[in-house]
Amino acid sequence: MANRLASATSPYLLQHADNPVDWWPWCVEAFDEARRRDVPVLLSIGYAACHWCHVMAHESFEDDAVAAVMNERFVSIKVDREERPDVDSLYMEATQAMTGHGGWPMTCFLTPDGEPFHCGTYYPPSPRPGMPGFTQLLEAVSQAWSERGDEVRESAQRIVGQLAENASPLPESTVDTAVLDAAVQTLSGQFDAERGGFGGAPKFPPSMVLEFLLRHHERTGSEQALSMANATCEAMARGGMYDQLAGGFARYSVDAGWVVPHFEKMLSDNALLLRAYAHLARRTGSPLAARVTADTAGFLLDELRTRQNGLAASLDADTAGKEGATYVWTPEQLAEVLGPDDGAWAAQLFGVTSGGTFEHDSSVLQLREDPDDPQRAERVRTVLLAARNTRAQPARDDKVVTEWNGMAITALSEAGAALGRADWVTAATEIAELLLDTHVAGGRLRRSSRDGVVGDAAAVLADHAWLVEGLLALHQATGEDRWLAAALPVLDDTLERFADPEHPGGYFDTASDAEALFRRPADPTDGATPSGGSSLTGALLTASALTGSARYRAAADAALTRAGLLPARAPRAAGHWLADAEAAQHGPLQVAVVGPAGDAGRGELVSVARQAVPGGAVLLAGEPGSDAPLLADRGLVEGSAAAYVCHGFVCDRPVSSPDELRAALLAS
Repeated sequence: MANRLASATSPYLLQHADNPVDWWPWCVEAFDEARRRDVPVLLSIGYAACHWCHVMAHESFEDDAVAAVMNERFVSIKVDREERPDVDSLYMEATQAMTGHGGWPMTCFLTPDGEPFHCGTYYPPSPRPGMPGFTQLLEAVSQAWSERGDEVRESAQRIVGQLAENASPLPESTVDTAVLDAAVQTLSGQFDAERGGFGGAPKFPPSMVLEFLLRHHERTGSEQALSMANATCEAMARGGMYDQLAGGFARYSVDAGWVVPHFEKMLSDNALLLRAYAHLARRTGSPLAARVTADTAGFLLDELRTRQNGLAASLDADTAGKEGATYVWTPEQLAEVLGPDDGAWAAQLFGVTSGGTFEHDSSVLQLREDPDDPQRAERVRTVLLAARNTRAQPARDDKVVTEWNGMAITALSEAGAALGRADWVTAATEIAELLLDTHVAGGRLRRSSRDGVVGDAAAVLADHAWLVEGLLALHQATGEDRWLAAALPVLDDTLERFADPEHPGGYFDTASDAEALFRRPADPTDGATPSGGSSLTGALLTASALTGSARYRAAADAALTRAGLLPARAPRAAGHWLADAEAAQHGPLQVAVVGPAGDAGRGELVSVARQAVPGGAVLLAGEPGSDAPLLADRGLVEGSAAAYVCHGFVCDRPVSSPDELRAALLAS
């Protein structure tokens, strides 16, 4: 049996390379083989950090008897959803339509033409109430294909047709100040005032909604918006979803109180949350937000950085087959590491009880109140982390995803500039250089790499958008024109190859020359990460503000109008769209600071601007005569460094004193 996964760049596929299942990667040849043998395709989609993917793999895919049935009656394809989000999104849509829910592992049965006719998620090896056993399902599907093949194919064609009908682009609808105000009120009605966040269990970190609320507060002065953002950020940071020893956030909380996490740590979540916490710290001066920002950046750079200076995709939820085993503690374990006095004190500080908050009387560490002795707390934290590092550690999915690394470039650049951490900006620079040097192959952007080897999967819309956004953030943080020069050709290429020509403002998630699936995906919803369309809109707004391009601004406005019904009707599923709309309503604000390099006056103006500028604004500093469009034709004022503040390409008079600049920005 050929081991077709052995050379994969996906750690998830490599996890399955030695299964007795005769796996194929996603490729034309696999469907040709199914057509030749006249058997269905079994499509299994998951990702390396997925707990239940590991469970199903151990129960079924590592079982010789189950594998024999799969090999005899199906062509089995294994897909890493993080490497092929286009494939994942289409078949997840089919799974949700057929079953009313979705998730991973995802199990779909397809015709040799790729059309789905039966979909589900996890299946146990033996039947359970309301759930068939996996082998039982294989037998039933195989029998249906053999005995009623034409009927199955007709059913698949009907399903594809129905999905196409439901995937029509949204009608145009304006996102104005009334929509933004109404979104805040809708969110207020869904806000958990007691525990922070929105809705009930399970609770996911609402990073994009937080960014919207902070931008809304900056534009309108809404204390309601700021209060919801601040309370949610504090609740997440004090609960068990946040790693109280090493920093970084787990994927979500299984309960409504942020106590017990689903332990996988994703780069995408942490990059988005780093941006939100840095924004909150800059806006309010919150020591907690500043600490979480620093610790989350530390987590990214200490635990996810690869040898090539990119950032790995995730840390696994499991350790040696046990969920969360690395992270949880009992009172006895604390005492063993710290001694009886510090152990008892730490148990009280971190909420570790004899009954536990997790399995087997163990507890996830929480920090519900600030310690009365910060120095003792830091010493205890250092000792516990050192002890934890001697435990077995979760596996790391070390592929470098363009989209998520673009998010990290953006967050590290913005946070580093605002909070005075040049090392974060340096790290962002190294990530950007890796993406530009490795992920661009044959003139086209690719989705991911591993160990410096680029993968075959083409980049999707979100990859292009976040690479552009990250490069533009670096341009602002460093003042180096090379990042702007690298970003704009990618942006122009994206507009050309991803636009929906029949629906102005609409964009597909795959390029016009990408591999043809049963339908070209285009999902406007902001989910675990921002949608490709909202990501591109943010990049267009930033580019328009930095360059003065009316074309980029018109494209951003058209995209907001095309998606307008989504933020109006479902703001929790449109957080990034709403943040984009806030930036658009604010101008977006442009701040240009001009002065000689090393000039103290220029440095003071930049420092004030970085603290006071609202989210979604652009800020660039440089010398007189700079070639950067935002600095062009702007000079000193009476021989002194000057700041130019503009709203939607209309500028105030330049100011030279930090106090004047602060007043101008706070009044904007």
